[in-house]
Amino acid sequence: MKRYLGKRKVLRIYISNEDMFEGKPLWEALIAQTKASGLAGATVLKAAAGIGAHSEIHAFNVWVLKQKLPLVLEMIDTQEKIDSFLKEADTMISEGLVTLSDIDVIAYKHPAFGES
Repeated sequence: MKRYLGKRKVLRIYISNEDMFEGKPLWEALIAQTKASGLAGATVLKAAAGIGAHSEIHAFNVWVLKQKLPLVLEMIDTQEKIDSFLKEADTMISEGLVTLSDIDVIAYKHPAFGES
């Protein structure tokens, strides 16, 4: 859809899969807030390894049942919608890294919307 094309912002939130908010995983709460804020969408990426703010290495181990692994939530939308989302998200995140960058969306293709 053409309304998604052009100058946008990409918001990335780096957290742990063990982070919680009000009794549920933080990533789930942030995704729900994404929808409530009317953002175009969000993606949660689970990393195989990472080094956090405390300089600890967190890596996937097939032999460990419960593991602390990095997650990255990524959202792309206008500055205004991202700002609105961040007002709510800031109260939910107790530890993590939040970044915001400029991007150019050059194509958005979806069968329900046709070609961009």
